[in-house]
Amino acid sequence: MAGAASEQHQSHGAMDIAEQAATFAMFNSMTKWGSLFVATLLLFLTLWFCTGAGFGGAAVTAIIVVALGVALLRSRRQAEAAH
Repeated sequence: MAGAASEQHQSHGAMDIAEQAATFAMFNSMTKWGSLFVATLLLFLTLWFCTGAGFGGAAVTAIIVVALGVALLRSRRQAEAAH
C-alpha cells in the first residue's frame, strides 16, 4: 500500500539528468559569451571616451578582441564541425 505511493530510486545514477545537463551547458555558454560581450563593450567604451584612440581605434580594437574571443572560446565540437 505505501510502496506504490512513495516509490523512490535509491540507487545512484538511476535518474535521467538530460535536462539538468542541458541547463548546465546553456548556463556555461551564456556565461562565456556574455563575459566576452561585456569585456569587449567595456574595452570599446574605455578606448573611445577615455583615450585619444577615438571611435575608429576603439572599433578596430573591439573587432580584434571579438575575433580572438570567438576563435578561443568556441567549443571543440563547434570547431571540429566547422572543418
